[in-house]
Amino acid sequence: MTDNRDNLAFQASATQLPQIMWMPEKDRIHDSRLYQFMVELSEKKNTLFHDYNQLHHWTVEHSDEFWDLVWDFCQVLGEKHKPITSCPPHSKVPAKETQWFPHANLNFAENLLNNWNLHAAADAVIFHSEGNPDRRQHLSWQQLYRQTSQVAAFLADNGVKQGDVVAAYIPNIPQAIVAMLATASLGAIWTSTSPDFGVDSVVERFGQTEPKILIFADGYFYNGKTHHSLENVSAMLAQLPTVRQLLIIPYVGIETDVEPQLSQNPAVTLSSWPELLERYPAQQLSFTRVPFNHPLYILYSSGTTGQPKCIVHSTGGTLLNHLKEHQLHSNIKFGDRLFYFTTCGWMMWNWMVSGLASGATLVIYDGSPFYPDGNVLWDMAEKEALNLFGTSSKYLEALEKQGYQPVSRFSLSSLNTLFSTGSVLAPEQFDYVYQSIKPDLQLASISGGTDICGCFAIGNPLNPVYRGECQGRALGMDVQVFDDAGKPIFQQQGELVCCNSFPNQPIGFWNDPDGTRYCNAYWNTFPNTWHHGDFVALSETGGMTFFGRSDAVLNPGGVRIGTAEIYRQVNPLKQIVDSVVIGQKWKNDVRVVLFVQLTDGHKLDEPLKATIRQRIKQHCSPRHVPAVILSVSDIPRTKSGKLVELAVRNIVHHQPVKNVGALANPQALDNYKDRPELK
Repeated sequence: MTDNRDNLAFQASATQLPQIMWMPEKDRIHDSRLYQFMVELSEKKNTLFHDYNQLHHWTVEHSDEFWDLVWDFCQVLGEKHKPITSCPPHSKVPAKETQWFPHANLNFAENLLNNWNLHAAADAVIFHSEGNPDRRQHLSWQQLYRQTSQVAAFLADNGVKQGDVVAAYIPNIPQAIVAMLATASLGAIWTSTSPDFGVDSVVERFGQTEPKILIFADGYFYNGKTHHSLENVSAMLAQLPTVRQLLIIPYVGIETDVEPQLSQNPAVTLSSWPELLERYPAQQLSFTRVPFNHPLYILYSSGTTGQPKCIVHSTGGTLLNHLKEHQLHSNIKFGDRLFYFTTCGWMMWNWMVSGLASGATLVIYDGSPFYPDGNVLWDMAEKEALNLFGTSSKYLEALEKQGYQPVSRFSLSSLNTLFSTGSVLAPEQFDYVYQSIKPDLQLASISGGTDICGCFAIGNPLNPVYRGECQGRALGMDVQVFDDAGKPIFQQQGELVCCNSFPNQPIGFWNDPDGTRYCNAYWNTFPNTWHHGDFVALSETGGMTFFGRSDAVLNPGGVRIGTAEIYRQVNPLKQIVDSVVIGQKWKNDVRVVLFVQLTDGHKLDEPLKATIRQRIKQHCSPRHVPAVILSVSDIPRTKSGKLVELAVRNIVHHQPVKNVGALANPQALDNYKDRPELK
């Protein structure tokens, strides 16, 4: 068995597969946590696992055994107990009804702080703030543990107990991590938004989840400006009657007395972070262990099509899945430095923070990624010796458009992996990463979402990276592609589904007692199958290509077209900053309408329209060619950078757009109203 371990390396044949952008070296494969897992599994099962695709098949066929092994391999703290699921093997119980680890008990914060005393002086969190290197801060593992104990004592003293909700309106600063850990240590539930959300958007979220305590910073920095938060918080309080305690974190440096601005309700008490740390001495934490399926997080859908859904994620499911994704898929090890450009209003913040459970040092950044220029994050990556750099595809596209080439300024010698998510990563961005950032790099385009606080498609350290593809389906998840009739298809575009149960599927929606809204969102399209709403195709490599959201799919003449196919041809043009495409109802059919945002100095003349149409026709099909191409000054996106095609479609069809406060730039919608060219 041991002599054959080299056979575990993935052996790709370049003659029959798409273009390979990166191939892992044998030493890197053998040093990976995933390889070690495969070796241990091979020895336990007395069966040699040759490659990732074979391993994935086994984890789907034996998912209860797989998740049991993940618990042990990642050394989860807690009482596991058997059985692993509430369903007997091969039962007909619907996947959505399956309960994972029904008799287990654990605490999320205990697992994230598990190794604090082994490397007490080492950095656990390193913080950079926009525009001021002097704001660099760090927390050692010991400091992180001690501050968590102090904040936990404060929360408990103010009545927070197991099952209560603690909310935060907060920038991506170290105190957010501390407060989350303190909340979780008590078995309470954490929910957060970023401070760029408007009052109505926050109330629509926190108003549903009814927090006891609201934690907030006095403001935040973005794009060279200081933004104050006190006025927003004061307005929120009038609409959040369950809040009885405020905790303010001095960040931007308000010099005036804040209490009069926030004391409209005499029942609400105000405390400050520095006072808390002085009042409550550090002590040994007493972790409240809760059932595996006890609520941990409440995350929110974007809310662009209605009131945001309050998605409840479990303690054990979140932890176990993040350990799998970090250690097996991302090869994160103790002492590695993990960075993801995110805010506290995006699920990638929750994903990133779980890196503490694998002993990673979190490097966090708050502010604009282009202030003072596009080198700011790469300068940080170089100085902090990052091992994993996470960002959005839109950021990579913006870097390319602005001509930044980090490879010419930074060696990035420690950087092994670059993650991209948020929207489809075009093949041209693969080219850009390898030509302009670093040639020897695992580029993992990942996809899943807030719905599962994790990934359905993700990278792995064994497989090559193929141009334009996510590396593969996540372990333990029977991800398939269905046609409209619910039949599996291969190398054809269809609906992303998951045909088995998995520990990190949501508990449900908050205030949805009979589960109707939850079932309608994910389980009612195909029988007993999770329907995710992405339009995708499986590749012969085992990878997956994404074509956009299925509810935004274009349908001219009855032919389904993924919007990302058009963006891949339009956005690389130097004259184009960004674009959005919709289907407009037209003469008993649908016509394709493309809106483009132009770079300075260019106009949408007939030659440019002809170039766009010819490029789309040549690389896609005549069906893809827009019937109408229009210029706009801005493209609407959510605060996490996702296109809002449905909002544009509604505007064009004179239908209301719900919850425009969820948009980063709601004023952009004015570009699409009453366009005479569309009448």
